Amino acid sequence: MPENSTDARTARGGVSRRTVLTGTLAGLMAPTAALALGADSAVAAGSDPIAALGTTRHITIYAERLASGQYGYGLAPGKATIPGPLLEMWEGDTLQIELVNNTDKRLSIHPHGVDYDTESDGSPFNASFNEPGETRTYTWRSHVAAQDADGRWVPGSAGYWHYHDHAMDGEHGTAGVRAGLYGGLVVRRKGDVLPDRTYTVVFNDMSINNKAAPNTPMFEAHLGETVEFVAIGHGDQLHTFHLHAHRWANNRTGYLTGPDDPTPVIDTRDLNPGDSFGFQVKAGHRVGAGAWMYHCHVQFHSDGGMAGIFLVRNADGSMPDGAQEAIDRFHQHGSHDATTTEKSGKQTDTQTTQTETHSH
Repeated sequence: MPENSTDARTARGGVSRRTVLTGTLAGLMAPTAALALGADSAVAAGSDPIAALGTTRHITIYAERLASGQYGYGLAPGKATIPGPLLEMWEGDTLQIELVNNTDKRLSIHPHGVDYDTESDGSPFNASFNEPGETRTYTWRSHVAAQDADGRWVPGSAGYWHYHDHAMDGEHGTAGVRAGLYGGLVVRRKGDVLPDRTYTVVFNDMSINNKAAPNTPMFEAHLGETVEFVAIGHGDQLHTFHLHAHRWANNRTGYLTGPDDPTPVIDTRDLNPGDSFGFQVKAGHRVGAGAWMYHCHVQFHSDGGMAGIFLVRNADGSMPDGAQEAIDRFHQHGSHDATTTEKSGKQTDTQTTQTETHSH
């Protein structure tokens, strides 16, 4: 397991104690109380008053070449991972990202779902990228839902989004995305439930987080914990994401708003290139602890290695009956074709399982 670090932050609505595994940004980007408008506000006069409700944070991200030849983003030199660190904001927050390009390739960082100007677009189209060895600051803003002059409600930024390279070896960053330059971005709304653990799972061509089974990440939780999944699609393949024995509402949060909410409840959703969604579930709710599978439900994709394990331990952290045997069968290719061994043997990139733990 990666090394743990612990950070206590004050969240809107209460105090959140968060244990962060290496490779996440939760400790640095914990939701914090919004700055009031006035002299202490970090927002310039004349700027968007909706954006002014939040705080401005500055972080540094390093883009690096991994030992395997692939690439990743990290929070410190030598700490790049696939996927990159999970970034979090509250609606109204601004995030300034100082991207340090420690590679010999042109690259960038481009977000989905938030607000930015052309200088922070992260695309060669707008001359927004880092040359090899260059450091550049990208500014991402977010906003709350608001009513326009015509009475129509304009949606806010809250959602499960993502970021990725848009400049390596071309105009669209195809090589960078394929090589692992991507990560999750969560914009939370005031009142949202904070999960106990958050995991980023990326379907990238015929891989999960640039791995093929049996080397795909195993996500873990204790029975009854609130677990959040951030699902992202990249590459050229069409996928469907399926999680065994757990289900969620097909909306922004994964929760129903009440007993009469007509939102469909699902356990499988399309996850295609450029798409992202997220949801929260209670680990093992009504089904118990055990080793549960997640996978692409395009059949030849799952046969080809697009499958992994969601391990729900007992509430005390112990291994449930039969779980280790199921994990062993998975690692012995019990449900994958003979080509998986060759595929997984070539996918040996550094990867950090991303999680964050909250207690309220």
